[in-house]
Amino acid sequence: MSAFLDELINRAKSDKKTIVMPEGEDERTLEAAQEVLERGIANVVIVGSNLDTSKFNLEGATILDPQTCEYKDEFANTFYELRKNKGMTPEKAEATIKDPIYFGTMLIKCGYADGMVAGACHATSDILRPALQILKTAPGVKYVSSYFVMVVPNCEYGENGTFLFSDCGLEPMPDVDKLANIAVNSANSFKKIIGAEPRVAMLSHSTKGSANGNDDQIKMEEATKAAQELGPDIKIDGTLQLDAAIIPSVAASKAPDSEVAGIANVLIFPDLDAGNIGYKLVQRLANAEAYGPVTQGIAAPVNDLSRGCSADDIVGVVAITAVQAQTM
Repeated sequence: MSAFLDELINRAKSDKKTIVMPEGEDERTLEAAQEVLERGIANVVIVGSNLDTSKFNLEGATILDPQTCEYKDEFANTFYELRKNKGMTPEKAEATIKDPIYFGTMLIKCGYADGMVAGACHATSDILRPALQILKTAPGVKYVSSYFVMVVPNCEYGENGTFLFSDCGLEPMPDVDKLANIAVNSANSFKKIIGAEPRVAMLSHSTKGSANGNDDQIKMEEATKAAQELGPDIKIDGTLQLDAAIIPSVAASKAPDSEVAGIANVLIFPDLDAGNIGYKLVQRLANAEAYGPVTQGIAAPVNDLSRGCSADDIVGVVAITAVQAQTM
């Protein structure tokens, strides 16, 4: 386990939050919940029906069945009021909140929990749809996006080998406005989660217009200017090739006047393809730890897991979610 995750867990333990884990039918969830409880990372609410918990020590966890839980009428009424202008009926609301993801989201909305981690056996859309319908975006935030925290062993680049990559999991083809918002939101997330000054690189195949401009390059150039205007107090620069962004010797040659080049720790990718490929390359070839995708921009922390995640991955995301909750 990395020093980054150890530090994150210590921060989570210092002000313990309550995290919902709504996939109680999945053994990885139960294994992770056991470790979260044993290490005192967070209070845990497990959601599911007819759960077999016999293999795990879940002492201290709250286990709720959405089919029978005492909160179900409160949640159904609240959900109906939230969505009645969208055609919601009391009967449909009662049926909908029995879904464990909707039920878990309502636990946050009604003040019984601080955040949620799910996605081990649900698609991203199944996690984010309830979050956006019920919790909505955070004040002052236009778009929801996602990021990965990448911890690269024996690496001198970034923040002692730690980077934030965005958006690698949610926004497929962000336009200029979305990219600018992703950059600023990612910088704020880096400061909150990593606790260091963000230095944001807007990535491209070209450094400072070194190649003939095409639509993608022009988009990133315009996004850089928009991000600098949106976050004037944040160090943001582009366009930068990846090596110019993180390697000082390359930066000295290609972008000598940049305050970001060569020392970037937040990397903004032009689209989902580039971001997803990039984080997986680093994860697999550099044996990096990849925590995410972590969502940013929702009014309370709701984080989506990869369906190939391990129990250890879930523990890491629970710790990140708890720290997010502390900062909101």
